[in-house]
Amino acid sequence: MDRLPKIALPAILAFIFLIILVSKSAITVGSGEAGVLYRTFGDGVVTDQPPLGEGFHLVAPWNKVYIYEVRQQEVYEKMKVLSSNGLDIQLDASAWFQPKYNDLGKLHKEKSEEYKDRILLPAIRSAARSVVGRYTPEQLYSTKRDAIQAEIFEETRKIVEDQYIQLNEVLVRDVTLPETIKEAIERKLRQEQQSLEYEFRLVSAEKEAERQRIEAQGKADANRILSASLTDKILTDKGIEATLKLSESPNSKVIVVGGGESGLPIILGNN
Repeated sequence: MDRLPKIALPAILAFIFLIILVSKSAITVGSGEAGVLYRTFGDGVVTDQPPLGEGFHLVAPWNKVYIYEVRQQEVYEKMKVLSSNGLDIQLDASAWFQPKYNDLGKLHKEKSEEYKDRILLPAIRSAARSVVGRYTPEQLYSTKRDAIQAEIFEETRKIVEDQYIQLNEVLVRDVTLPETIKEAIERKLRQEQQSLEYEFRLVSAEKEAERQRIEAQGKADANRILSASLTDKILTDKGIEATLKLSESPNSKVIVVGGGESGLPIILGNN
């Protein structure tokens, strides 16, 4: 009986140690995450195997697991860049990205968990400065926004594609010009719009004048053809036809045959 406490104490201690060991070995990877395994007594970061996926995992307590978010993420960046004529431009941009899942171990080993600050953001800044430097402030403000966005995306993608980062999109959210330059551009755009409206009115007036000229010419041609076709005989026949129709009217009248010029009848009413 005196030996029971002496036997029970090591068992209790062993049980407690087992619980601590299991708690240290149990790793849960959350939704949209993946784990990079680091073997303390091995080769360090595991790069030749897929990362630990979502769910529960048991690893040796002396090893470590680094958790990464592998869903699409967004990073914002505000930067000052120079236009083609050397003016300061404030550019607000964001990027949609995610680490390449199967290369997560290499990303951790070579770039670390700070890969966004070390790789992605510098790449965006470099691409933005290169692209914006090709355009004037007017192009940046009005006509070339989509083209600039596409070029920044393409140049950034080329930089990070070998850095284990998948770039999905770059969005140019705002371009801020110096106030004096902005006012000058807006004034020029208004003048161009007014000029376009004036040209439109001129073209419309010219088309209306041409329409009226063609219509008048058509009427003149029709009258000329009609006049040329009205011979004396045709006029006499038309007069006779009109006389016959009038004679059939119930109103009283006197018809003098051959009393008019060219021998046409004359119709006299009661009055």
